[in-house]
Order: sequence, then structure tokens, then C-alpha cells
Amino acid sequence: MTKEGRRHLGEIKGFAIQFIPYSEIKSLGADDRIRKILNIVLGNNIIILQGKLKAEEESRLIGDTMAMIGHVKDFKGIELAVIGSDERSNVIDRFRKGFVNILSGGDVAAITIIGPASIVKEIKRNPKKIELLLNK
Repeated sequence: MTKEGRRHLGEIKGFAIQFIPYSEIKSLGADDRIRKILNIVLGNNIIILQGKLKAEEESRLIGDTMAMIGHVKDFKGIELAVIGSDERSNVIDRFRKGFVNILSGGDVAAITIIGPASIVKEIKRNPKKIELLLNK
């Protein structure tokens, strides 16, 4: 890596990426799931969550973060993206996926990325890759 490249890396605030398997949040209630996610994000961590939150949990997470802006020092909100499996699958594959989701209690074929807006500028997704753009 060039000196210039190393200099640019040094400008990014410290952060960590934390993977959370679905089994770790499966037994938690909605309040505890949201609290766990917010505690991790407030620690300047980016979360890669196996599965996805329920629609009402996702809405509440966004609402709670909006309420925190201006009340928590240096907190600018969150960036959130859900990447799911290919919806253009055939009937048998959709049945299998639905059956697995029923047994596991959630959509484990999806992943959710959540990060503090002070670090994550944007999350771009397309069928072949995910781009996580960071603030300097």
C-alpha cells in the first residue's frame, strides 16, 4: 500500500464490524433486540446481522434512533440495508425457504447491515456485491 493510501485510512474514525448470528437474537423480545442493536451501534460498530428484523422492529429501530439524534453526543443516526435471497426462485425453492423460515422463526437467508451514520455514508447493493461507503 502506498503512503498516500495509508494516510487516507488513518482519517477514518475507529470502528469495528460485528457479526451477530440469528441464534443470538432469536429468543430476545423486540425491545431487547432493538436495545442490543443500539448499544452496539452507539459503540461505533457496524453490525452484520444474519436474518432480518420484523417490519415493526425495523420501524421502531428507526424511530428510536431519530429520537436520539440531538440527545446523544455525536450521534447522527443509522444507515440500514437488508439484503435478501433472490426472489425470482421457482415454487419449490420458495416453499423450501418458507419452511426453513417457519422452523427458524425468521428469514435467515437475508442479512441486515446496520451502522452509525457518522461512519457509514451509504450502503449500495446490487445482485453481485455490497458496497459500504464510509465517511472520512
